[in-house]
Amino acid sequence: MVKNVKRFGYFLTSFACVFIFCGILAVWVGTGVATKVSTDSRAVYAGSNEKAVGLMFNVYSGTEYIPDIMQTLKQNGAVATFFIGGIWAEKNQSTLTDIVDNGMEIGSHGYFHKDHSKLGYKENYEEMDVTHKLIKSITNVDVKLFAPPSGAYSSVTLDAAEDMGYSTVLWSKDTIDWRDHDTQLICERATKNISGGDLILMHPTENTAEALPQIIDKIKAEGLEMLCVSQVI
Repeated sequence: MVKNVKRFGYFLTSFACVFIFCGILAVWVGTGVATKVSTDSRAVYAGSNEKAVGLMFNVYSGTEYIPDIMQTLKQNGAVATFFIGGIWAEKNQSTLTDIVDNGMEIGSHGYFHKDHSKLGYKENYEEMDVTHKLIKSITNVDVKLFAPPSGAYSSVTLDAAEDMGYSTVLWSKDTIDWRDHDTQLICERATKNISGGDLILMHPTENTAEALPQIIDKIKAEGLEMLCVSQVI
């Protein structure tokens, strides 16, 4: 009888653990976000500037929305950092030059939008190096920031970035605007519980361009500036 009770107790404990794990997994899958916070301090998820936030745009598409985004930023005395994909840069050199000429900061987003967590050191380095040289040839700017595509990276990625002289930048707020084309939802995700040091991830999409004036108004209402990522971290 005692053995049966113990076995039943073990069964309940095991069942509870599986139930909790499945619940956590369901929440993670439901978000559609592939990021996880690293214990390696070289991966930057937020800045130390308590008076400002950083607006980030990862660019592999959406060229047609970039002029409106930059106009909105300039009209509101704000700047942002555009993390540039190498393939996009080759095809959109004039737009890349416009981003720099309009006083925006640029960083690297790799060349082929690969999963950097699955790449070895050499492949990580080459993705960054080729993109760096390409951006330099077009803009004469030496980028200092790297945003890994999809937030995927490993310690090897961080090693390669460090050897390139880069800070590896993630985010504290993800609008998931590439997936959810909802202006109000994008605004809510960008500004909910906003605080100094936040890094807000966006992409040049139609709904993001529409949401940006509201996002800026809400950030201003909190008494925060919108600066380049390098000024926030």
